[in-house]
Amino acid sequence: MAIATTNPATGRVERTFEEHDAAEVERRLQLAEQASWELRRTSYAQRSAWLHAAAGLLEEEAEQTARILTTEMGKTISQARAEVAKCAKGLRFYADHGAAMLADSPLDDASVVGAERAWTRYEPLGPVLAVMPWNYPLWQVVRFAAPALMAGNAGLLKHASNVPQAALYLDSLFERSGFPSGAFQTLMIGAARVDGVIRDHRVRAVTLTGSEPAGRSVAAAAGAEVKKVVLELGGADPFIVLPSADLDRAAATAVAARVVNNGQSCIAAKRFIVHQDVYDEFVAAFVKQMGGLRVGDPLDEATDVGPIATEAGRRDLVELVADAIEAGATATVGQTVPGDGWYYPPTVLEDVTDRMRVYREETFGPVATVLRATDADHALAIANDTSFGLSSSVWTSDQEEADRFIAGLEAGAVFVNGMTISYPELPFGGIKDSGIGRELAAEGIREFCNLKTVWTAS
Repeated sequence: MAIATTNPATGRVERTFEEHDAAEVERRLQLAEQASWELRRTSYAQRSAWLHAAAGLLEEEAEQTARILTTEMGKTISQARAEVAKCAKGLRFYADHGAAMLADSPLDDASVVGAERAWTRYEPLGPVLAVMPWNYPLWQVVRFAAPALMAGNAGLLKHASNVPQAALYLDSLFERSGFPSGAFQTLMIGAARVDGVIRDHRVRAVTLTGSEPAGRSVAAAAGAEVKKVVLELGGADPFIVLPSADLDRAAATAVAARVVNNGQSCIAAKRFIVHQDVYDEFVAAFVKQMGGLRVGDPLDEATDVGPIATEAGRRDLVELVADAIEAGATATVGQTVPGDGWYYPPTVLEDVTDRMRVYREETFGPVATVLRATDADHALAIANDTSFGLSSSVWTSDQEEADRFIAGLEAGAVFVNGMTISYPELPFGGIKDSGIGRELAAEGIREFCNLKTVWTAS
């Protein structure tokens, strides 16, 4: 894929960019290594000040930055502004709490191990490569960069090729906020060159957010080099509605959970599993609200759903829905989409069976799959009948029932009576084919640190 800004609302290429050649990649790797040693010698207070400065710059430049996100990947302008604000919050979170998260932890009774003192400490690893997707061009990067930089690591970013302006903005943000030159850099390279960077001895760890095949490829390269890896991959998150749920609130949240970011989110609800006792009532409300969404220009403040980010992404949706309909699913389609650009109408699929691709594969767009459950056991079985395990949402007013699903759902997170959202304060990640490791919270900042054990005696 060429490194270019192609506006998904029009399908037109607006800007193209040259790849970094081998000499430039080498120069940036050298800078990253030098910067990592500089960062080790700085204090948490200094790194905190730099992160606060980066947050301030984001806020000052919020409107122009939001327009870059909308132009490059098609998210609505309101959601683009929200993403910028969330990034500033994430930077400040680690600036304010990172030092405490990485504080030395003493062993209270060191004499048990024959020491006068014994403790653990967290130390940075060095340059970390981040391979990031296009759907949240800033947030996906910041949720890695903020903890990595606060811990004293240097960051190298290989961003998706269709969001180069977002990548270049990040390339400048941290240096403008005061971090040493080379502390955070973008590598403008294609996917085929990622393997070589992973295997470079100066890169100490890798994190990837993206597709399952990409994650397997990165993990294989990192494993061959005995390097730490964190993966956040795809999801087919269940949204489970039980008879005791507040159906009005559940239906309204279901719409938001499915079409957030034009439906292009790993943690968007994708499979709506509804108990048969409330199936008709919930689905009627859900379909009506999905059908009322306004599809159109993402720069228009009144737009609810913008275009799919890439032509290939829209084609994948078309094929998945066509396969389901051919195999017997019924589709309720929302508002007619504009003629230009890569738009796809909000769509609700019913009568879905496990013979259909859409039952197993991730739908990355505003397409909802609705499944009928005969009872709570059946709902839980359907929810777990997937290779993915990122997050989940269950709707019930029965605490015993909620506890049963909290314990039984095979996922990295369970949200009860709410939609899944990533917060700086909460660990984030999945199990099964949805990935390994965790981002955000204390767990996220510790992923790219060496946990060193210290034992001392006189």
